[in-house]
Amino acid sequence: MKDVKTFDELLDEKYGKKGNNERDQFDADSLAFRLGVMLKEARIEANLTQEELAEKTGTKKSYISRIERGLSDIQISTYYKLIELGLGKHLNISIG
Repeated sequence: MKDVKTFDELLDEKYGKKGNNERDQFDADSLAFRLGVMLKEARIEANLTQEELAEKTGTKKSYISRIERGLSDIQISTYYKLIELGLGKHLNISIG
């Protein structure tokens, strides 16, 4: 039987350990992607277009699109505004 590696072990091999510039960049990009996916799913569930969400929150459709595709860093205050004010949802953050 082959040795099974964890996802973190695979990341360590490909990008280096946490604290390495390449690994830190991967982690940041990965977070942006996950936040974008969650925003898109919540927006669709709320039956809103990107344009409607942008109008409700005072942003631009192109910015919403970039966030949903993981192409834009987003400040927590902006994400809060999109989730709470734009979608009427509650944003929960935890530290584990």
